[in-house]
Amino acid sequence: MRVPFEWLKELIHLSLDPQEVAAKLTMLGLEVESMEEMHDDTVLEVNVTPNRPDCLSMLGIAREISALLNAPLKIQKYQIEQETDVCPVHVEIADDDLCHRYAGRDIRGIRIGDSPDWMKKRLEKCGMRPINNIVDITNYVLLEMGHPLHAFDRDKLKGKKIRVAQSQPGTKITTLDGIERVLPDDALLIWDAEHPVAVAGVMGGSESEVTDATKNVFLESAYFLPSSIRRTSKALGLKTESSYRFERGTDIEHLDKALDRAALLMSEIASGQVSKKVDIYPRPFRPSRIEVRYERVNKMIGTSIAGDEMVNIVERIGMKGQKNSTSFTVTPPPYRTDIQREIDIVEEIARFHGYDRIPLTIPKMQISGAARDKRYGYIETIKESLKHAGFTEAINYSFMNYHMLDLLDISNNDRRRKALTLRNPINTEESHLRTILVPSLIQNLVFNVSMGIRDIRLFEVSRIFLDQGQTLPEEEHHLGAIYFREKVPSLWKDETPDFYLVKGVIESFMDELRISDYAFQPSSEPLLHPGKSCDIMVSGEKTGFLGVLHPAIIEKLALKVSRSEILILDVNLDRCLTFVPAGVKYTPIPKYPPIDRDIALVVDETLPALTIMERMRAYPTELIEDISIFDFYKGKNIPEGKKSLAFSIRYRAKDRTLTDSEIEELHSRLIRHITEKTGGVVRGT
Repeated sequence: MRVPFEWLKELIHLSLDPQEVAAKLTMLGLEVESMEEMHDDTVLEVNVTPNRPDCLSMLGIAREISALLNAPLKIQKYQIEQETDVCPVHVEIADDDLCHRYAGRDIRGIRIGDSPDWMKKRLEKCGMRPINNIVDITNYVLLEMGHPLHAFDRDKLKGKKIRVAQSQPGTKITTLDGIERVLPDDALLIWDAEHPVAVAGVMGGSESEVTDATKNVFLESAYFLPSSIRRTSKALGLKTESSYRFERGTDIEHLDKALDRAALLMSEIASGQVSKKVDIYPRPFRPSRIEVRYERVNKMIGTSIAGDEMVNIVERIGMKGQKNSTSFTVTPPPYRTDIQREIDIVEEIARFHGYDRIPLTIPKMQISGAARDKRYGYIETIKESLKHAGFTEAINYSFMNYHMLDLLDISNNDRRRKALTLRNPINTEESHLRTILVPSLIQNLVFNVSMGIRDIRLFEVSRIFLDQGQTLPEEEHHLGAIYFREKVPSLWKDETPDFYLVKGVIESFMDELRISDYAFQPSSEPLLHPGKSCDIMVSGEKTGFLGVLHPAIIEKLALKVSRSEILILDVNLDRCLTFVPAGVKYTPIPKYPPIDRDIALVVDETLPALTIMERMRAYPTELIEDISIFDFYKGKNIPEGKKSLAFSIRYRAKDRTLTDSEIEELHSRLIRHITEKTGGVVRGT
């Protein structure tokens, strides 16, 4: 809102300079963003918040300053002393749910011409272009009093009739900007006896436009339901100074004053003769009453303001206050539509008492000894483990492109196809809630690769949403990660496959969570390479998967990653964290030394190493402390369809030092046992 300072001084006596007024308005919550020198005047640019439509006028700004300085307003003349006969235009409100009041006057015998220089300059200072004296007067009163008006060429109104009613299907109107518009069915229109002549509260029609040939004008001042104007303005994509004010709410009681002010100016400037007023008011304004407690005000603000001062403040603002013993009753004026509750009055008292006068106090905070959420701690442990491994956390929207499920070859009967469709998506491409984190991470990868980044390690901890056909979807907390490192020539050779590097990250956070009963087995996930993937099993239950992204998917994405592989990780945290042990059991450091023995077996290539290790652990002895695999080989000297696996076995007793002879005998029995169970043979025999 642009506020010329010399115009403001016409409405209130000011002994302050523009800088002082700007500072006081800002402290009231009406921030003055800038000041501009124009036509020997200072123009203040005031930021008016959406809940204060009453301040979208010179009168509204003057009211605020008047209340602050306790200085009387100087209301401009609006009374019409000489009226002609009754208004020749018949007014009818067909839809009083959307139009609560409609007033008008007929001004006949006007002379269209230029506006006076003082009016032109004020309009220009406020960012409006002067057009002619009639249009300029409606704009001038809009800026001065805050209520939009519209002038019709009365001779172009068919049947000398105005009817306020909603549009009909397929209704069209050519607005003042020369564009023919198809109106939505619920749009409120101003009709003459035959056709629509204006979009109520938004813009007039070109057929009833005031031109240089206009002799008689019908001047409209009305109150339209804000939500109706907002819907119509948005549907048409049309924003005007009128719609900006109507959709925020105007003063239903003051609209006749704005009408009279404009009619008076038209009689003075355009030599018009003003008819009597027509005023249809089917929905009269009924003021609300709000009870405000003295104690509540001081408690909320942190002050000790006396009750009399509170009442004095609200009365200066323009409200009626009635004192009681422990409270006072406030009746807000019709132009303060933002005041509806006790807390709104508290805010007004704080504003005009002065924010700078409110004492500074340190709030009291009760520190409780509540136990830390264990689940939160577990997730933070996982995050820290991934960060230590060089991963960076990503935070994506919880939306996805449903076609990404097709790209990932996820079958139609997969539970991840049960995606919820958003009613109002940010964009049409991401119109579903995520059922898997992988698509978002793939998009992150594609973007980073396009930027020339060749070492990408990202993870995300977030929820997925599965449609269960109920009111609320099923939510699951998941960990998703993606790993890509382009193979480039290097002086130092690192032959460790990326698969095992990421697998090591899983083992790391599993160990930190003290989950010991976990294993890896071949996976059938369609988005993963069938020979380079695994399911993550905890206590025999699948909790996630890890693997190389399927080459066919990489080809569809048109990613140029040469010989490098893309690793995908997904873990269901809701399921995985249920296996975290409730407590920690410590065992003493072993007193006696271990003895290590190795064994290399040639077995069928389809036999998982995990199965062999489980059968070794099942051997009936308490002396086996640990079993680990350290070698895998296929090739020369190994029969077709076979593979060689080498295991290291650690033996230890809790109560004595083991002898070599004792271990040799036990190790031999273990070898016989495992070869019988697996059908394998000891390599080299």
